[in-house]
Amino acid sequence: MIAVNGLSRIYSVGKVEVKALVDVSLALEDGDVTCVMGKSGSGKSTLLRQLGLIDRPTSGQILLDGQDVTRLSDGARARMRLTRLGYIFQEFALLSELTAHENVYLPGMMLGGDLSYEKRAAELLGLVGLGDRIRHRPKELSGGEQQRVAIARALINNPRVLFADEPCANLDSISSEIVMETLLRLNRDMGVTIVFVSHDPDDKKYAKRLIFLKDGRQVPEYL
Repeated sequence: MIAVNGLSRIYSVGKVEVKALVDVSLALEDGDVTCVMGKSGSGKSTLLRQLGLIDRPTSGQILLDGQDVTRLSDGARARMRLTRLGYIFQEFALLSELTAHENVYLPGMMLGGDLSYEKRAAELLGLVGLGDRIRHRPKELSGGEQQRVAIARALINNPRVLFADEPCANLDSISSEIVMETLLRLNRDMGVTIVFVSHDPDDKKYAKRLIFLKDGRQVPEYL
């Protein structure tokens, strides 16, 4: 479903070049639960941003169902993110002035959707165990609950792939387990392909497949 060929991302910081990704190649199949692992600074989040079409690579190619998405215009990439991909940020990225319900259906409305998105948003909040929290604003929710709102929001447009950047980094162990079990249930019951980033070796247990990065390069297991 997703093929990555020779992907590199170089950032210029003044006169210094930072090689965040170096010649990474991999393939992700429908139904996978893949964990990208590595220490801080290894390139995990950079890789996820490339796969989620949030950033563009310096060189290399990303194919989604055979289509080279690295060549798409900014507008086409944005629409693909909204219609085919879901992205969960480490810091939740919820709008503080909106309720959980409003945060979830907002991406659907950005596509010019009708009121059916409001119904789906309520259903998704129920799916992630927050059916009784739909009118609560982010400050009235725990960290784990906020992350589950973010998961529901990422599902509003029925994405085929759900990307999660360190989804449990800011959570306690109990909330982390709830969030990860929620992602696995979505994979099992809805067939959503999951790609998540982690630096915690214990998170290997949640993945069907592991990808390891070190200094921007794909390596054998070293954690």
